[in-house]
Amino acid sequence: MRAWAFYVVAYRLDNKNKEITMGPLEGLKVVDLSRIIAGPYCSMLLGDLGADIIKVERPEGEGTRGIEPKAGGDSSFFMAFNRNKRSMTLNFRNKRGQETLRALLAQADILLENFRPGTMEKMDCSWEALHELNPKLIMARISGYGHEGPKSNRIAVDPVIQAASGLMSMTGQKNGPPTMMGVTVVDHATAMYAAIGITSALQARHASGKGQLVRVNLMDSALSLLQASIPDYQLFGKEPARVGAADRFGAPVNSYETRDNRSIQIAAGGAAFFPRFAEAINMPHLVLDPRFAEGSDRMKNAAELDEKIKPWVKARSANEILEILADAGVPCDIVAQIADVTEDPHLRERDQIIEVDHPNVGKIPMQGFFARFSDTELAMRHGIPAVGQHTDEILKEWLDYDEGKIANLRAESVI
Repeated sequence: MRAWAFYVVAYRLDNKNKEITMGPLEGLKVVDLSRIIAGPYCSMLLGDLGADIIKVERPEGEGTRGIEPKAGGDSSFFMAFNRNKRSMTLNFRNKRGQETLRALLAQADILLENFRPGTMEKMDCSWEALHELNPKLIMARISGYGHEGPKSNRIAVDPVIQAASGLMSMTGQKNGPPTMMGVTVVDHATAMYAAIGITSALQARHASGKGQLVRVNLMDSALSLLQASIPDYQLFGKEPARVGAADRFGAPVNSYETRDNRSIQIAAGGAAFFPRFAEAINMPHLVLDPRFAEGSDRMKNAAELDEKIKPWVKARSANEILEILADAGVPCDIVAQIADVTEDPHLRERDQIIEVDHPNVGKIPMQGFFARFSDTELAMRHGIPAVGQHTDEILKEWLDYDEGKIANLRAESVI
């Protein structure tokens, strides 16, 4: 079944006759005040899982809508993190806007925000106040450095946290400068940790009947990505070096240039993989060579081992190498450009390149869902919303406001 069949309803992929499903988080009501990446990506994950996401934006819309390039008035950046949501506008600087926000939160299961620490308190929306207003509410707060500590009031974004956490110092070519990763990996990790925290708090609420405060931040999330770097330094005084496309724990692992000027990433460093690799490239003697016999030996002599591998790779096309090594059970794949990814037949067959509705553009291609469920399959229930596209609808549905009251809010620049 193709991805566009999900736009109205979702069926189990393996049985169209099963009950129509709207995702495992169906029925949960989420107020999302967040902006940029970590918060919006977290709420998009929850929306993909079936939660009703109300994206609350300032009247002029979230600032990331204006980042170039744009289509239909919205940036592709914004589109990437905001499907499966409804949008309403609300002026937080207006007292009635703050009252309307609290009215929404009284009906919500989850609040997600990533303002600087102290901002919610200025709007009379502290955790204590909201918990009293709605004892079942789960409040998820995303910050840069955490809500306590000497750096808690600093503005933080992904590249800065990559630098501060040590991630940047260990990324890049061996003799090159510290390098930012190609995507905002810290924001993405933080979003996923926030989603885990929220769903864990929901499980706890089943037992206690009460919501709780969940706090995650970019710095702590970045530290979780350091693998063994902290114990390696504390125990052995070893700083992680930049290794380019190589691996810190095994060799041979690297990116090699092929005859047709492509690159292929080969990961044959494991004890099970290296003998297969040596046999596949017609160099079985490498396994017996004392420089390469054991994993520790291969790591010490990784550069020398690479020099032996390069001519074999350079003499063959990328597809030929891929076929040889895949048949031998050696992990490898061609270093793809995004053009390759969008046309990958494997991803297409698995509906991982899908089309999402946008009110001013039509269909927007983007990545598919992150998981599959046997009984509560994920669905595209909402596309990418225009600014305030659902304001009236939400106020009527959540707060039972009539046309007159909504018109008054609009006249007072509340919405």
